[in-house]
Amino acid sequence: MSKLKTKSGAKKRFKLTANGKVRGSAAFLSHNLRKRSQKMKRKARGTMILQDCDAKIVKQFLPYG
Repeated sequence: MSKLKTKSGAKKRFKLTANGKVRGSAAFLSHNLRKRSQKMKRKARGTMILQDCDAKIVKQFLPYG
């Protein structure tokens, strides 16, 4: 069987933790920030663990992650 290719967009955006969870950055922080509450912008800083339904998709993009 041939090797599986990793999606290059996913490898730039996501990392897998030692426990197999997917870590990525929060969305909605690039523009139109005056509309968003201070609380939402504060919580979106840094990285976060993805929900299981999203992590399942990302893990398919990172076969050797």
